[in-house]
Amino acid sequence: MIFAFGKGDVMGRGGRRGTKVLAGVVAGAVLASGIGLWATDSWPFRDSYCWGAWEQNSGAAFLGDGALGKSGSERKATASAPPLSGRPHATCTLAVTSTVEDDDSDQPLTFHEQVTLEYGPVPAGAKERRAWIAHYFHGSASPLPDGLDGLVARDRAMLVLPGACDADGRPAAVTLRSESTGDGHLGKVAMPFSIGTLDDVAQMLLDAANTTMEKAGCAPGGKPLHTFSPMVTVAEDHESAGSPLCRIPGMDFDFGKGSRYEEQVGAVTDRLQTCSVVWRTLRMPDEPSAQYVMARQSRLVALFEGLPEGSAQGLLRRSCDGRPTVFYGHTETGMKDRGRPDDQRVFERFAESVGKRIGCGSGKGGDA
Repeated sequence: MIFAFGKGDVMGRGGRRGTKVLAGVVAGAVLASGIGLWATDSWPFRDSYCWGAWEQNSGAAFLGDGALGKSGSERKATASAPPLSGRPHATCTLAVTSTVEDDDSDQPLTFHEQVTLEYGPVPAGAKERRAWIAHYFHGSASPLPDGLDGLVARDRAMLVLPGACDADGRPAAVTLRSESTGDGHLGKVAMPFSIGTLDDVAQMLLDAANTTMEKAGCAPGGKPLHTFSPMVTVAEDHESAGSPLCRIPGMDFDFGKGSRYEEQVGAVTDRLQTCSVVWRTLRMPDEPSAQYVMARQSRLVALFEGLPEGSAQGLLRRSCDGRPTVFYGHTETGMKDRGRPDDQRVFERFAESVGKRIGCGSGKGGDA
């Protein structure tokens, strides 16, 4: 937009009056320009969510206009107070709701998709901690690169924060998890929901971590957390669970007839190895019935502090090449007591095999 002024237009009779005219024209131009920016969701008129961590149309599909494609769609954030140094707990939920006509009923179908962001220390109780580990160390998740202590999948993500953010004697973390339901004349049904690509979810996680750490006063000095290397992706999707489990000889289970157990072999690196077993249920999220983890980064290792230790408890600590390492295994109802010859021996085979691979000898103790 170009404005041309002659001398008489601005500085005719009285420079002060001309200045007022010019200021009014410029203000009008700015207002008109601002209306255009707002209409196209351009900065600074984009909606922001979760204490400013995310902006509309800023990466992941869930933040874009495509998520509002269904009729009656609406996006809304509900947040607690942001974290503070003396208040290390905060949560924010970003949800999209929509309705569509149901050809089989006069009642419309209602869909609800949401992403929940949480900041705070990991759960204190052993049962709650194991459930937390099961969710975020799922075999579908890829480890973050560049020394960041976290994992990312398309429907969940977790980052362990630096020690300065520890609270209540436990490591603090930022987590993302997705949930989705469809509700119609047949009732409410839970459905899987992908937040976005791995890169998109990773960026959402780091944006949330940088924002919440700054508000809590524990952000590390220097530049915000970021990645510049590609993530190690999971080799393939889930497969039928069988023997040996997790592709490790000696990890044998009796799954019984008609089993719908499936395994997800996750990351296999020198600092992390994961494997999950789930009971496949149509349209339901996959939560592990059994899980095995090797973690070899100090902040990831710290997540297992406080859990009962020993091979019978499914948790062994080793120092391999001077690096703290944990081996973890846990089975839930349905998988419990199905190990051959028993669950403890299955876990020990996992620790022995993975320990040997990463230089811990047999995995039965001491430095490599």
